Amino acid sequence: MSRVEEIKAAIEQLSLEERCELAALLNPIEDDDWDRQMKKDAEPGGKLDRLMEAATKEYIQNRPSEFEGCARILEAVL
Repeated sequence: MSRVEEIKAAIEQLSLEERCELAALLNPIEDDDWDRQMKKDAEPGGKLDRLMEAATKEYIQNRPSEFEGCARILEAVL
């Protein structure tokens, strides 16, 4: 049995109160991981570059598409 399977089995044995306590412990860790990934993706060369380039191009061309929402955000910022 893997460590994850052992942990999962142990969690299934917890009371509702204990599960809530565990969730309160893990949520900030997950939030920090998400924040770090978003920061990395937003840096130059990150995963969001392609989306921003497409949104900027569409905004300049002023044509609606799947990136219309992003263009509206750019309009508010520009």
